[in-house]
Amino acid sequence: MIRVLIVDDEWMVRAMLRTIMETAPDITVVGEAADGGEAVREAAAHRPDVILMDIRMPRADGLTATERLAGAHRVVVLTTFDLDEYVRTALRHGAVGFLLKDASAPEMLAAVRSAARGDAMLSPKVTRRLLRDFAAEGRSGSEARLRPLTAREREVLVAVGRGLANTDIAAALHMSEATVKTHVSRILTKLSLTNRVQAAILAHRAGLLDDAMREPG
Repeated sequence: MIRVLIVDDEWMVRAMLRTIMETAPDITVVGEAADGGEAVREAAAHRPDVILMDIRMPRADGLTATERLAGAHRVVVLTTFDLDEYVRTALRHGAVGFLLKDASAPEMLAAVRSAARGDAMLSPKVTRRLLRDFAAEGRSGSEARLRPLTAREREVLVAVGRGLANTDIAAALHMSEATVKTHVSRILTKLSLTNRVQAAILAHRAGLLDDAMREPG
């Protein structure tokens, strides 16, 4: 059972998310919070697997809460199209991805399940723009950071950068899902990254996906 904590200052949004989550037999809502400070307390009390975190809230925003919680919980940011800078900061603070508030119920459930598996990625509707912004900051230092990776690990990193889940990477690279998980774990350790979203951003910054597109075959 996936344990979810919902954090949003608007009670109607929390009620909507709870209703959606409770339609799934494998998901249970263990708590709600109206600001970042309350989120930290509720997370300590209920130990959720996934936290759906709004960013802009009165009293205590979601950015500070995300930074405090991301080490022990998988935080998925709730956002809208005009909050790119907030999302960028949340990702740097360890969020595993983000979910648009106007996403469909199936998309929301899929995002929670993906986060629980450790496969959380960015919404495809805004991934290109967000990653382009990160990449625009330049390749300086990014390519050098990849030197400790083996050739196979670089292949896995490219797949992570494309947004593939572990099962899809396993099929594409002809390896077991357990082996993929091992590679991803080693990549994060070698690159001193918190999660696969940060790995995907680094892959884009270093131009790995551009290089992969230019490779023959």
